[in-house]
Amino acid sequence: MYKKTILGLFLAFCVGSLDAQELQSRITIVTDKLSSQTDKKIFKTLQASLINFVNNRKWTNDQFETNEKINCSFLITLEQELGDNSYKATLTVQAARPIYNTSYESPIINVQDANMSFRYVEFQPIEFNENRVQGSDAMTANLTAMLAYYVYIILGMDYDSYSLRGGDPYFQKAWYIVNNAPESRDISGWKQFDGLRNRYFFAENINNSRFALMHDAIYAYYRNGLDHFYENEDAARSGILNCLNSLNRINTENPNSILMPFFFQGKSNELVKTFTKANADMKKRARDLLVKLDVTNVNAYKDLK
Repeated sequence: MYKKTILGLFLAFCVGSLDAQELQSRITIVTDKLSSQTDKKIFKTLQASLINFVNNRKWTNDQFETNEKINCSFLITLEQELGDNSYKATLTVQAARPIYNTSYESPIINVQDANMSFRYVEFQPIEFNENRVQGSDAMTANLTAMLAYYVYIILGMDYDSYSLRGGDPYFQKAWYIVNNAPESRDISGWKQFDGLRNRYFFAENINNSRFALMHDAIYAYYRNGLDHFYENEDAARSGILNCLNSLNRINTENPNSILMPFFFQGKSNELVKTFTKANADMKKRARDLLVKLDVTNVNAYKDLK
């Protein structure tokens, strides 16, 4: 039970199985954009199979209590039929992390991947072999390769938030999937030349020693920051400010990294609330950093005056 020392208070009122898997995932497949001629019943079958795949597969060697499971969701929006039982889709992945001694959950990942494509025939087995990621058919294998990749990113972020560099093994597994990903003319997002913000660049950056401070920042944000709000708000804000300083250094040395928007996605309201009651000096320092680091949400930080 890897979070036992962190979430110990929860155990007083939650009883779980030592064999519980790591994720409590919701998976939804949206078919509205497909032709009315398409038999959409097959996607109900697929949805049930994917839920079983993500929630019942053992992704780590650790034991999780039921209450320790990571809440996450995968939304697959089917955009286009490619023929031969193949589809193009957008995958939206979200996951949250409980904050110690509160009922609040903070987003650890909120990402949209518009480069999902796969082949599926109803009732075909949903399989993933870490040692043979490409599988016998690339488009079929790409479905589980993408889900496994994001599962490992979720695990990496979650473990990093509880122990410094704790997520390394899972980020490395994600990078392994990138380097052994299925290849087809209809598959994209795994290669360096597929764009500047894709699966390749996130996995490369998070495993690259140039971005080592990113792991410190994640840990500082959660363990030295949000987890301490229940006992000492000023110390918690200082921890989060240290996180922002680390992120600023990363951004200065490596401008335009995918890691920066990835970290801030879904956190603007949380950050505004965090610093709203800070003293004037800390509030200004936080605001100056946030408007530089999280350009997309500049307007949200104008409230920190």
